[in-house]
Amino acid sequence: LRRSPGQVCFPGGKSEASDKDEIDTALREAKEEVGLQPEKVEVICRLVPGIDKMNHLVTPVVGFIEDAFQATPNPDEVSEVFFVPLEYFIKPLKYKALSYKTSSGSLTLMHCFIYYDQEHKKSFKIWGLTAHFAVFLALVVFGERPTFEVDYDLDNLISSSENYFNNLYASIYERKKSNL
Repeated sequence: LRRSPGQVCFPGGKSEASDKDEIDTALREAKEEVGLQPEKVEVICRLVPGIDKMNHLVTPVVGFIEDAFQATPNPDEVSEVFFVPLEYFIKPLKYKALSYKTSSGSLTLMHCFIYYDQEHKKSFKIWGLTAHFAVFLALVVFGERPTFEVDYDLDNLISSSENYFNNLYASIYERKKSNL
C-alpha cells in the first residue's frame, strides 16, 4: 500500500540479506503480506524477469498452493486479496491494450484487464507488470493463443520473452552507463 496504493499486484517485494535467492524472497513476502506459509507452496519455477517502472529487476516465482488456502492480509501492506482464474489472462471478458514507450524507448503493449470478483462484488484493474506476468504464465500453461495481441512469438515463447527482456535490460544498462 505504501509504494503502489490502489494497484493490484502479486505478493512480493525487495530481497533481504537473510534471503538465499528470489524463491526465499517470494516465500517470505507471501507469508508477510497474505499469511501464506512457505511449506504450503510447491515452487515450480522462476519466470523470465521483468523491469518495473522504477527500473527494479522483478523475478516472478511460480508455485502451486492448495485450493483451500485462506489469505490473511497484513493490513499494513495489503488492502484486499482476490483470486483470478489463470485462463482469464488469455480469454478475458474485459480487456484493452495500451501502447507505451518503455524506459528504454521501445514501443510495447501494456495489457489491462478488468476482472469482476463475485465475492467482493467489485471490479479490479490488473495492468502493467502484474498483467504482463499473468499473461506470460497463462501462455506457458495453456499453450494456446490469447484472444488479444501479444508481443511474443507464440511459437517460440520462452526465447522471445528472453530476447524481449535482454533488449530492455541492455538499453537500460547502456543508458545508466552513459550517465556515469
